[in-house]
Amino acid sequence: MATYKKGDYQIGIICALHTESAAMIAMLDESHHTLPPQKGDPNAYSFGRIGVHNLVIACLPAGTTGVGSAAVVANNMSRSFSIKIGLMVGIGGGVPSKKSDIRLGDVAVSEPTGNHGGVVQWDFGKTEQGGEFRRTGTLNRPPEVLLHALQALKIRDVTDGIFLNRALETMATNKPRLVEDFDYQYQGAEEDQLFQSAYDHPAGDTCEDCDTKQVIERKPRKSTVPRVFYGNIASGNQVMKHGTTRDEIGKKEEVICFEMEAAGLMNNFPCLVIRGICDYADSHKNKMWQAYAAATAAAFARVFLGFVQKQEVIDTPSMSPGMSPGM
Repeated sequence: MATYKKGDYQIGIICALHTESAAMIAMLDESHHTLPPQKGDPNAYSFGRIGVHNLVIACLPAGTTGVGSAAVVANNMSRSFSIKIGLMVGIGGGVPSKKSDIRLGDVAVSEPTGNHGGVVQWDFGKTEQGGEFRRTGTLNRPPEVLLHALQALKIRDVTDGIFLNRALETMATNKPRLVEDFDYQYQGAEEDQLFQSAYDHPAGDTCEDCDTKQVIERKPRKSTVPRVFYGNIASGNQVMKHGTTRDEIGKKEEVICFEMEAAGLMNNFPCLVIRGICDYADSHKNKMWQAYAAATAAAFARVFLGFVQKQEVIDTPSMSPGMSPGM
């Protein structure tokens, strides 16, 4: 195996959960030996290659979430390596609508939409006269090299398809234990229930006791291959678990997904945010789809990196370390 130096790793990937990091590692074409971080950097890193790109992968410390924790991990990664571009890869809660028939296992990707650069911190702002909450501040867009690659991928998806199923097969081949023992596989359309926004989960860890009359009927899909949706991703320190509020913010801010880390990255670790949909950001949350959603997000990341030009990465300035745990 070739010997690599810290400067050889210019693409950084950040995951919040170990399930997400494991899926990303399983997508590597080859794994590399571990390199020591800079003094004072407590992050644990994994190294490897996908296509022509060397990657360094970091996961948030066990038991931590939120924009602040993500900012600290990203800041340390930028200190230890010459990171040019980043990806945030993991799971999130989907925002289904008439415009976006997003379902469990699908993928949401941050793309500048409307007044936002692809990520909006939905729980940061101020309450004004009359009790109306107004979000304040802005977050940076992903760097141009990633937006060019995203456009090329979208064109290919329309003309020929991007074949996320092949990337999922790569994961199963590289790390079969993920599929066999840890359920990183499609959970079945019958387990994908979208309830009316105003219907709250009564009790329990599953929806066995939920009123099936409140389930929204949707047209069956012909294929289980995940679909990809592009738009604003809502990020914040609070977990979104309320269907009506989800819909209100989704409509107002043109949001397709909720998650809890990206807002801590965008201004000092500009990146593309990739989220596999594991729930509908309502009170009917459960963990059944989390592993598969982590897998579909990692699969998209693998495919996406094939559209990133190596020379464009080289020509992109390195990120300057700087912590921004929210605005």
